[in-house]
Amino acid sequence: MGKATGFLELDRQVESYREVDIRIKDYDEIFSGSHNLDQLQEQGSRCMDCGVPFCQSTTGCPIDNLIPEWNDLVYNNEWQEALERLEKTNNFPEFTGRVCPAPCEGSCVLGLNNPAVTIKNIELAIVDKGFEEGWIKPKLIKSRTDKKVVVVGSGPAGLAAADELNQMGHSVKVYERSDRIGGLLMYGIPNMKLGKDVVDRRVDLLKQEGVEFVTNIDVGKDVSTDELQNNFDAVIFTTGATKARDLPAENRDAKGIYPAMDYLTTNTKSLLDNGIPDESQLSAKGKNVIVIGGGDTGTDCIGTSLRQGAKSIINFELMSQPPEHRSDSNPWPEWPVIFRVDYGHEESNKVFGKDPRRYQLLTKAFLKDSGGHVKGIKTINVDFVDGKLTEVEGTEKTWDAELVLLSMGFLSPEHYLSDDANIELDERGNYQSMHGEFNTSRKGVFSAGDCRRGQSLVVWAINEGRGVANSVNSFLLNS
Repeated sequence: MGKATGFLELDRQVESYREVDIRIKDYDEIFSGSHNLDQLQEQGSRCMDCGVPFCQSTTGCPIDNLIPEWNDLVYNNEWQEALERLEKTNNFPEFTGRVCPAPCEGSCVLGLNNPAVTIKNIELAIVDKGFEEGWIKPKLIKSRTDKKVVVVGSGPAGLAAADELNQMGHSVKVYERSDRIGGLLMYGIPNMKLGKDVVDRRVDLLKQEGVEFVTNIDVGKDVSTDELQNNFDAVIFTTGATKARDLPAENRDAKGIYPAMDYLTTNTKSLLDNGIPDESQLSAKGKNVIVIGGGDTGTDCIGTSLRQGAKSIINFELMSQPPEHRSDSNPWPEWPVIFRVDYGHEESNKVFGKDPRRYQLLTKAFLKDSGGHVKGIKTINVDFVDGKLTEVEGTEKTWDAELVLLSMGFLSPEHYLSDDANIELDERGNYQSMHGEFNTSRKGVFSAGDCRRGQSLVVWAINEGRGVANSVNSFLLNS
């Protein structure tokens, strides 16, 4: 695939973000906005004829994108055909091309001893060009079955399931408890990484294709599962894993300590409703901000609080700083656990003069003032000996903080819906159902996405949505 000697002749060149000094002044996407097609064709030429393309294996791409094929097509300037190949496996490449951490690049065979092919950049350029050229149009359904399906939750898993089942000819309705469609895509990922016009554009396409959307309906509270089953032939739960992990330290009841998702959602909703950043008590303006926990969500909190005008930003990480290169215990083609500088880290470094992350810190207690508001955090350094966490004596420290954001991942879905549906849970509190089948303990009720498999990536949610659609289709045909 690509040029036979491309990987020998050309170095990896990643498409750049907008300059930090410019992008921190707004909430527009951090991407430059235009693609250097010549450069991307060169990058496509670096794709090797590697025999076994691990990039499209489960290790690399959960939805089995035909990556070598569209790399080769881009190299040969066959962009429309590249889009056709991309759409065979990925319902929403405009989402994954922006927010996916690209495990495909981590398992690229070239990455064994050279920088990997810029797969994520090429994917995004293909779909962006598809929209620009008008190649992406509503796929109107020519004939319908008499089957009706309801999808509860409109995140990437729910949208993928709705898209697939609609294309199969079934009538699909999507219920969303929020005021806008998109779930995690709309409110969980800030505008800088995923513009909401991009989400709305895809939702509008699905509407034109016949999918019906209903907002502000909280299934399990406003509508029961019994009611849904009386009106639909199949029910799919794709509600996400929205129960955040808490930090039960001393004085946790202090005001000014919030789950990261509450903080991000509030700011995004303010931008969409009013065109201005959030100015409520959750705002970081003029405050010392501490983000506890890393990952993409922690980075998003850093980037958002910086744009709101934080006085300072520190990011606590419990684990040690990752190495610059793969360790012996982290071989290819596993996801490389290495030190990375994401957009929020880069921005904070530029503004405050140093990386915001502090490693091997354990929060011992929150400090609060006479009004009950958080004013600081007590920490202690930790070491890991034989995998066991040990506190380091004499390393106690106090940090100023008027806003604390908890970004430590998610435990499970909220359980009022599973209680209403009377379905079984697994040992982690997720809706119990088998991968490949997706049916819950209640006949006719299926689940997919983070609510079934636990917190994961958008690309895995799309995989789950496609999988549950096939399972539901078989159920409907057999019934």
